[in-house]
Amino acid sequence: MEGPVRTASLAEVRGNVGKEVGVSEWFAIDQSMIDKFADLTHDHYYIHVDPVRAKATTPFGGSIAHGFLTMSLMAAMAYQAVPRIAEAKMGVNYGFNRLRFMAPVPAGSRVRGRFKLKSIDDKGGGKLEVTHEVSVEIENQPKPAIVAEWLGMTFV
Repeated sequence: MEGPVRTASLAEVRGNVGKEVGVSEWFAIDQSMIDKFADLTHDHYYIHVDPVRAKATTPFGGSIAHGFLTMSLMAAMAYQAVPRIAEAKMGVNYGFNRLRFMAPVPAGSRVRGRFKLKSIDDKGGGKLEVTHEVSVEIENQPKPAIVAEWLGMTFV
């Protein structure tokens, strides 16, 4: 997560409801990253960690990233792409209303996040539920890896 964080006032952010608010840089997902994620999560299913077997026995043409690996990169993508509310004291993940893994991410691919601000709901007590529609694109592929409706709780 390099570079300065973009900020905008709450009023400015509210004015962006319904609009795309940012696109992240491309993130490379190589076999080394996949193997490290497999070690961390104890998920060593062969379609992720055995490129030779995956190429021979799956329709993917080789190993693919774990869906949860791609999903976890959304945090870094959001850090790059989504302006923070200037008045915010902090923000936390609140979950997903919807998340779908639409296409596999082959090892060696690059992905990026595209964020659209869907809503900001005042929950009282200085809490704002902020919802983004997110699409994680795979470079040079027509179908996204992930589409999601992602919720955050911002404290102002």
